[in-house]
Amino acid sequence: MTHFDTIIIGGGPAGMMATISSAFHGKKALLLEKNRRLGKKLAGTGGGRCNVTNSGTLEDLMEGIPGNGRFLYSVFSQFDNHDIIAFFEENGVKLKEEDHGRMFPTTDKSRTIIQALENKILELGAQIKTQFEVVSVKKKDQIFIVKSADCEFTCDQLIVTTGGKAYPSTGSTGFGHDIARHFKLKVTEIEAAESPLLTDFPHKPLQGISLDDVTLSYDKHVITHDLLFTHFGLSGPAALRISSFVRGGEILSLDVLPKMTREDVSQYLTENRDKSIKNGLKALIPERLAEFFSEELPEKIKQMDPKQTESLINKLKATQIPVTGKMNLTKSFVTKGGVDLKEINPKTLESKKVPGLHFAGEVL
Repeated sequence: MTHFDTIIIGGGPAGMMATISSAFHGKKALLLEKNRRLGKKLAGTGGGRCNVTNSGTLEDLMEGIPGNGRFLYSVFSQFDNHDIIAFFEENGVKLKEEDHGRMFPTTDKSRTIIQALENKILELGAQIKTQFEVVSVKKKDQIFIVKSADCEFTCDQLIVTTGGKAYPSTGSTGFGHDIARHFKLKVTEIEAAESPLLTDFPHKPLQGISLDDVTLSYDKHVITHDLLFTHFGLSGPAALRISSFVRGGEILSLDVLPKMTREDVSQYLTENRDKSIKNGLKALIPERLAEFFSEELPEKIKQMDPKQTESLINKLKATQIPVTGKMNLTKSFVTKGGVDLKEINPKTLESKKVPGLHFAGEVL
């Protein structure tokens, strides 16, 4: 049996950073990962390019966090998105900024990020064990005992970074929630977030249409980003973001021309009144969407009566899309819910009930 100061369970971004931090502060650290390689889910993020962080202000970040973002203030005051950017650049990874402040490695490869984290862990002298599936965690006489089917380790401090239950093909099974329950910590209800949306809207004619920087809104939530119409509903960043705020039964409003006011659209139609509606719209939106919006209207812009003009402006500025539900956890990117934040000290991410037991990342 080998004893460590700190054991980290789960080799995703939270686990790798926790290992680096532990080793940096002089602790004998061990990272355990059940997959063959570290960062399996990270490898698929940002379309395989890895959207590392965002260059925005702390306020920008908080706006993008559904629910209790305030919980993160004290950890961000210790290490924030700008520290993340500096960390990678100091470790030889050049980053570049894209739209909406999104930061990517200049190589456009997730592997670059994973490799840099892995190299740093080894450089600081921590150990990594992959293909190691933890089956039980216990605490006896202030010492944690971490067991696999055929081996066990002990430690003074245990950090659980096992992720949530979304995308189980990457190894996320909710095991971290089981550890929390074992120690009598509360786990909130789990549901899918960052999920493609199922809608009651004509899918066939719109399937495959991609829109850049449109605005999708529901209630007080307004998201401007790219959107994709699919055979089941909506996907792409705008839909994935707003999915955190809906469950099914809501009606979203889609503005396909957020940079134009209703008056701008009205003026554009007046200036192009001799064109066919379809050709007039084609200059503003994809052709198939222009066809869809011109259905049941006369051929030319000038042939529309005021009611039809108003109806067309409404379609462009506020198409109503009823949401019937979300894709389930297996097809979603993020788990909403997890170890209850009321159980956790926001400064150290340590359990308030179990000294030495910490949780970080999506398991929370």
